Amino acid sequence: MEAVHNCVAKLRSNPQRRRDTVYVGCGAGFGGDRPTAALKLLERVKELNYLVLECLAERTLADRYQIMMSGGKGYDPRVREWLSVLLPLALDREVCIITNMGAVDPIGAQKEVLELASNLGLEITVAVAYEVPTACSGNSVLSNESTRVGQGRSTYLGAASIVHCLENGKPQVVITSRVADAALFLAPMVYELGWNWNDFKELSQGTLASHLLECGCQLTGGYFMHPGDAYRDFSFEQLLDLSLPYAEVSYKGEVCVGKAEGSGGLLSYSTCAEQLLYEIGDPANYVTPDLVVDFCEVRFHQISKDKVQCKGAKPSNPSRPEKLLQLLPTESGWKGWGEISYGGQECLKRAHAAEYLVRSWMEETYPGIEEKIVSYIMGYDSLKAIGGIKDSYSSKQVMDARLRMDGLFEREEQAVKFVEEFIALYTNGPAAGGGISTGHKAEITLQKILVDRGKVFWQANMKSTIPYSQNQVINADKGQMRNQQEHKYPASHAIGIQHSNSRSDMARIPPSPVPGPSGTKIPLYHVAHSRAGDKGNDLNFSIIPNFPNDIGRLRAVITRDWVKNAVSPLLDSSSSPVNRAIQLRNNLLEHVSVEIYDVPGISSLNIVVRNILDGGVNCSRRIDRHGKTLSDLILCQNVILPP
Repeated sequence: MEAVHNCVAKLRSNPQRRRDTVYVGCGAGFGGDRPTAALKLLERVKELNYLVLECLAERTLADRYQIMMSGGKGYDPRVREWLSVLLPLALDREVCIITNMGAVDPIGAQKEVLELASNLGLEITVAVAYEVPTACSGNSVLSNESTRVGQGRSTYLGAASIVHCLENGKPQVVITSRVADAALFLAPMVYELGWNWNDFKELSQGTLASHLLECGCQLTGGYFMHPGDAYRDFSFEQLLDLSLPYAEVSYKGEVCVGKAEGSGGLLSYSTCAEQLLYEIGDPANYVTPDLVVDFCEVRFHQISKDKVQCKGAKPSNPSRPEKLLQLLPTESGWKGWGEISYGGQECLKRAHAAEYLVRSWMEETYPGIEEKIVSYIMGYDSLKAIGGIKDSYSSKQVMDARLRMDGLFEREEQAVKFVEEFIALYTNGPAAGGGISTGHKAEITLQKILVDRGKVFWQANMKSTIPYSQNQVINADKGQMRNQQEHKYPASHAIGIQHSNSRSDMARIPPSPVPGPSGTKIPLYHVAHSRAGDKGNDLNFSIIPNFPNDIGRLRAVITRDWVKNAVSPLLDSSSSPVNRAIQLRNNLLEHVSVEIYDVPGISSLNIVVRNILDGGVNCSRRIDRHGKTLSDLILCQNVILPP
């Protein structure tokens, strides 16, 4: 067994520069990404040295923990699917795959990948790096390979454990537990470019590249294209031919991000700016396990339509966090939910009547419990965009109303009772309700704790497949399995999407920005764009002006009170609130706070709203648990820019 290491920062011993420049690609930006897109990147960008599959988030981590506790797989079950698509070509190109798909059972994922490789007739070494509960005395070696850290605790590890694997075994695949997203990308830069852990300038630039890459196609036009917006619009075909991004990083810390030459989508100053500010909180103190980085003076320079240069990241002071973020699974109650549709004349009023009945029935059995319930009508106020202002969206326009009610209760019996009462709408509710769906489940939240680096431990090991020359059965199956994969995931050239010479290619070039008008009420989206994300119970969104010099005027308008007013409808528990619900909203609003940060390098604002996301993604009762739709809802707010 490998030795156990703690997370105290230690300088590397005589690090060697193996390359002057390393090419690191992003093959996945979240657990639901597309293997075919990663395969295209491998095919199109021949320079790639590493391909990172970032597939783990707080919600998926909590899900995997629950599944493992119920006897299922604690690792991402798609790891076999992904690697069956990517491994053959990655091995041919000598591209190392790094992924956090190990989740809470990376050793289980290692066994799965080794079995897959054996079945494909591939000789590979698979490394795993994972957190362990504690270091034993003496030789600091654990007696077994269990990766189930005490009580399901999971700490954001840094890049050191991956660098250790690359230094000691040259694996073709590295699988990790909860490693910070940026660290997955930073590790191969540190290893290949000979950086040490006190090369703060270079590490800052590497962290910038890593953060830009970690959400995949969000950097290259995904989650950006917006019909009707002159600065964000491009064709559906261009969106279809998105390329995942990669970074070209030199040993001096010079960074360019790119997409496959001639691919669709968009890689620009604007897409880079949105991703730079995505979920970073204070841009002067972007905290990773390896480094605290200042992004305030980051700038982007367009080199070509497929490449952008990135400069200006620097270490913060202090430059390294003293503590690491640990997640502890905590029972947060029982979720119960139900949906029902009404259509035609006054369907909205019938949905309101149904809501009133379910709340009243629950109150009869559990007095005071209706405050645990949130309700909304899909297509009307499910995103809380209108805040109950009926003048902005007349009920006469609504001919299709689907009511959803979502409660978070202390006990299972309450969630079950809620489901029973909701189903009773079939015969006890208003006319012509149909399409009922219901459910209930236990909810787990991830409590966040800061722990000393010296109290967090990790371990690594490596295992290899049996050379397939010793396993003759494999050869018979190898061709068949590859044919099956080629049929399921055809190569990108077979898809027939080539637009680099088409007229739609011109849609990538936005018009030259002009200053926003002054003294006139306009929607914010006329002069700016935005992206929203979440960190626990906090919302993070950017305001990026189309015309950079408008930032001063926007700063005068986008105040804390303006932001608080814009997001306050999120706290409504009903689409037709009564006095009690209004008072509840006002009470919740008192706990909401707003922080606004200047980012002068890209002439933008980054805004954090605390305690607005109904407890966070793992227990929220809202239809948009992450708050991602809020960017465009905020952009719909009217503003009057000063001269």
